[in-house]
Amino acid sequence: MLAFLFTQISHWFERIEQHRNDEYLLGARDLAELERRMRLLERG
Repeated sequence: MLAFLFTQISHWFERIEQHRNDEYLLGARDLAELERRMRLLERG
């Protein structure tokens, strides 16, 4: 039961992080900025 709850919470946080990353990438003004932002996200 506890493992299931932990897994669900973990997935929830992953979806939140993915949504934030998507919003950040969508804010790029041009291709060069998009590539820069993608590199920054890859580095973590």
